[in-house]
Amino acid sequence: MSMDIAVILRDQPGELARLGEVTGGCGVNIKGLAAFTGEGSGVVHLLVDDEAASRCREALESAGMGVAEERPVLVVDLEDRPGTLGEVARQLADANVDIDLAYTTFGGVKMVIATDDLESAQAALAWPGEGPPADTPNIWDQAG
Repeated sequence: MSMDIAVILRDQPGELARLGEVTGGCGVNIKGLAAFTGEGSGVVHLLVDDEAASRCREALESAGMGVAEERPVLVVDLEDRPGTLGEVARQLADANVDIDLAYTTFGGVKMVIATDDLESAQAALAWPGEGPPADTPNIWDQAG
C-alpha cells in the first residue's frame, strides 16, 4: 500500500525546495505530488511507499513542517486515453465510494485515490477472476 502525507508549508519561495531536500536527505522517494496554496499557506500531498511514511513524517516534523494527515491510498494504473478518468470515477461512484482526493504520480499514467472506504474502492476497481474479458480493454490495474 502507498501512503499520502499532507504537509503544511508557508507560502513563500523555497519551501517546496526545502521539502524536497528534507525528504531526499532522509532517503524517501516521492512517487507523486500535488501542491496548492492559499491564504498564506501551502498544502502539499506526497505519495510515498508505506514503509517510508514514518521516516518521512519524522524528517518533515523535525524540519518544522506541519504534517496534517497521513493515510493509505490506492494507486491505480490507467490507460493513457480519453475517458479513462470518467470510467474509474464512475465505477467508484457506482460503488458509493466518495473520492476525497485524487492526483497523478510521476512516471506512467497512475492516479492516487484517497477515500474513507478503501475496501469498497479496491473491490470496485478489481477485475473478477483472472482479469478482464478478452474483448474488454484493461484500462487499469491496481498497484500500490
